[in-house]
Amino acid sequence: MNGTHTESTPPAGLRGQTVETSHGLADDPDFLDPVGHRPPLILGAPSFHDVTEAVARPLERPPTRAWWACLLASLALLGLLGVSIGWLFWEGIGVWGLNNPVGWAFDITNFVFWVGIGHAGTLISAILFLFRQKWRTSINRAAEAMTLFAVMCALIFPGIHVGRPWVAYWMFPIPNQMGMWPQFRSPLMWDVFAVSIYGSVSLLFWYVGLVPDLATIRDRSKGLRRMIFGAFALGWRSSMRHWQHYEKAYLILAGLATPLVLSVHSIVSMDFATSQLPGWHTTIFPPYFVAGAIFSGFAMVVTLMVIMRKAFGLEHIITMKHFDYMAKIMLLTGMMVGYAYGLEFFIAWFSGSAYEVFTFKNRAFGPYAWAYWTMVSCNVFLPQLFWFKKVRSSLVWLFILSIFVNVGMWFERFVIIVTSLHRDFLPSSWFYFRPSLFDVTTMIGAFGLFFTMFCLFVRFVPIVAAAEVKSVLPQAAAHPNEAPEIEPALPGRTDLLPGGAR
Repeated sequence: MNGTHTESTPPAGLRGQTVETSHGLADDPDFLDPVGHRPPLILGAPSFHDVTEAVARPLERPPTRAWWACLLASLALLGLLGVSIGWLFWEGIGVWGLNNPVGWAFDITNFVFWVGIGHAGTLISAILFLFRQKWRTSINRAAEAMTLFAVMCALIFPGIHVGRPWVAYWMFPIPNQMGMWPQFRSPLMWDVFAVSIYGSVSLLFWYVGLVPDLATIRDRSKGLRRMIFGAFALGWRSSMRHWQHYEKAYLILAGLATPLVLSVHSIVSMDFATSQLPGWHTTIFPPYFVAGAIFSGFAMVVTLMVIMRKAFGLEHIITMKHFDYMAKIMLLTGMMVGYAYGLEFFIAWFSGSAYEVFTFKNRAFGPYAWAYWTMVSCNVFLPQLFWFKKVRSSLVWLFILSIFVNVGMWFERFVIIVTSLHRDFLPSSWFYFRPSLFDVTTMIGAFGLFFTMFCLFVRFVPIVAAAEVKSVLPQAAAHPNEAPEIEPALPGRTDLLPGGAR
């Protein structure tokens, strides 16, 4: 059991398998899961070796011209981010379009947007794993990577928006010669801890899931490449003992990550909800922000999966069934977000506060009405197309709608932040925020960081969890002859005997 294996395949019975089939049924395109009466998740009845080849091939072949083009474009945007941040450090935050009373704008908008994007990966990996949803196996690896890169983008903005980024380390609870300690009553401190913990657990969760596939790539490699993958594979040999420890560790991390999905964006929402500002001071923000985060996160997963599926020939592993499930989740969370939009107006009216009523009227019909109705159109009206199966079955429609959803979710954060700030209690303080060039370049540059990391990910890391995909294939189940054909009768129960024997 401790010998070297060229492919890491979980032993029968691991990963919660329930499908049992005899030889030959898996080759039948009409084969249905005898338990759930559903078609198979993976098309074409591939063997374990076929799955390994599909996942390992992109890592072993030279990079294509399309990959180089995407990487260079992403690096150009990343360079734009570097220039923008460098100039910001040199000149100060006056290079942004911030003013009085709008002290938060694109910086915090981008922070909340990227934290939200990072929610779908952990939801797919942890929560769906705990609920034994096997369709997650084809997309969880890329979704987890998306989470990590989105958190990287999000962590940029709290550091650069504080005005003196060279002392941003003051936000961390580390001893220093001045005896300073963070103000734990500040929601900004909560952000630092919540996002840092979320990123750490997500990284560990992603890496643990990678280990079996890294061992597979190690055993297919030679020279320095074999040494590098061998170091990261941690001596994995696909033994039963290794799989048992792997299952326990993965389950524990899934349990730790699940509450983080709900708590992180709830804490981010408290940046606003704990203030007394009209439009922010409401208890609906935590569930509202969590629903919006899952909504935008799944939209980004759909966008990336459409491209990745075509680019790497994974049509038989990432099937239309996966897109159908993700579209339904987007439809559900989109309706939750739309309900929250309407409920905000009701709460403002029911509160009897003239300031609250004015704030929400100003959102819908004031100077930023264009941003509000862009948000509503992208997040409420357009997702209703997911009711139609033709739309959920069209990659073109899914790709377009997922982009519109993320545009709408960015505008949601912009509307919440800027429209609540630009009309102060005193009309003499009112001001219209206009983003500067450096606001825009910093926002675009963050996408450069995200896509640069994703390009490197698809080039050097297995993009699909091959070991988990193998576990949902019919041949991964125990042989039917190993299971009894009938349930044994319970003691004292003769009505369960075959043929009703007494």
